[in-house]
Amino acid sequence: MTRITGNIFTLLLIAFAIKSAWAQNDRPSWSFSLGSINLFDIPKFPSVVFDEGSAKIQREVHSSMTSLLSDVAIDPDIIEDSKLKTPDLIRKYGYPSEVHHAITDDGYILELHRIANHGAMPVLLTHGLLDSSATWVMMGPNKGLAYLLFEKGYDVWMTNVRGNTYSRNHTKYTTKHAAFWDFTFHEMGKYDLPASINYILDLTSQSQLHYIGHSQGTMTYFIMCSERPDMCEKVMLMQALAPVAFIKHAKSPVVEFLAFFQEPLAMLLKLIGAHEFLPSNEFITLFNQIVCDEDSFTEEICSNVMFLVAGFDKAQMNETMVPVILGHAPAGAATKQMQHYGQLKRSGYFRQYDYGWIRNHWRYGSINPPDYKLENVLTKVALHYSSNDWLATPKDVEKLRQRLPNLVGKFLVNDPKFNHLDFVWGIDARELLYNKVLALMEMTERGDFNDMWA
Repeated sequence: MTRITGNIFTLLLIAFAIKSAWAQNDRPSWSFSLGSINLFDIPKFPSVVFDEGSAKIQREVHSSMTSLLSDVAIDPDIIEDSKLKTPDLIRKYGYPSEVHHAITDDGYILELHRIANHGAMPVLLTHGLLDSSATWVMMGPNKGLAYLLFEKGYDVWMTNVRGNTYSRNHTKYTTKHAAFWDFTFHEMGKYDLPASINYILDLTSQSQLHYIGHSQGTMTYFIMCSERPDMCEKVMLMQALAPVAFIKHAKSPVVEFLAFFQEPLAMLLKLIGAHEFLPSNEFITLFNQIVCDEDSFTEEICSNVMFLVAGFDKAQMNETMVPVILGHAPAGAATKQMQHYGQLKRSGYFRQYDYGWIRNHWRYGSINPPDYKLENVLTKVALHYSSNDWLATPKDVEKLRQRLPNLVGKFLVNDPKFNHLDFVWGIDARELLYNKVLALMEMTERGDFNDMWA
């Protein structure tokens, strides 16, 4: 009771301070620190931090695109790509496009996109936080990893995890039900990936596939193997781009915020019923003042919460493709999912969702949530990381490396400024990263790593 009372008291103090300051000053500001990140002269909030309503994603995309189009002349082809769905993008550029659906054991209907090469070795690509299957193709042929894999002769599959643009259906609930959004990346690993992998292998009559994940797409794989170790046998090689598991040293200001305000934030979001992560304009304003400068090129990017979470690298960002990125991201997430990131940052552990000691004891049989069992990740694993990654820092990647029992290697991208989103959108991603990814796949198929652990 004391803990709950303390949380409510904290909320009341925050609300009173915001209300009082706003009444006393036309343009109030505040200063405080989140760990090593200092925030100065940030506008105070006249209202709640988050809005509700799944339509807000589309409104934000439309607003960003309208603003951008009014400032610069953009190739009509780029504008079209920003509006096309993933299957239509694939089809536009002359590749065989298919749409499939897999149903998870807990009732979510996932949409999978395929660049079909029937009879070939399947490879499954899983996107990161706030992203979708579009991330693998939006940079176009000769740049997008999905196209490069197809050209190398693979049967390319792309997942869309629960809650994103393409996977917002359930056998029982709609997105208006709170129960629909009662998930984190734990359920994605436990249910979404097994459903997707089993569907692909059943349809193609293959016994194994390659797996490539980015960011959260690596985390969900490690969770799958922890909770469903039998699934590891179905994957020939897992390649982790910007691997995320331990995030104690993550430098993302949004993750810092979620960790710092974990308990009062959780209660606040429950009170206002914000089950889908839809940050308000006030939230965006708060963080774009930390992350961004006044360069006109960065202005629209800094209104996109995805870049505020992961950062961006001007040198690797193709300015021409910014409208396409803004048209497809962010693609949606659950508030609980974001809270789980905050918990991992705060605790330093890679473990299940923390419900508080009473509910933990009821759900897990212990006052703390259980750690994920990385010793169960028996698949061959290759880790690809960079020095300038806000979410997958070298220190945290090294901690992950030490826990994995079947590591092929840990590979540093040879660019000191390469960051989290460059793994999927970077101008030089093919030369710096993808060529190595493809080479490791070929080496695995030849059996070059079979004697490493004999």
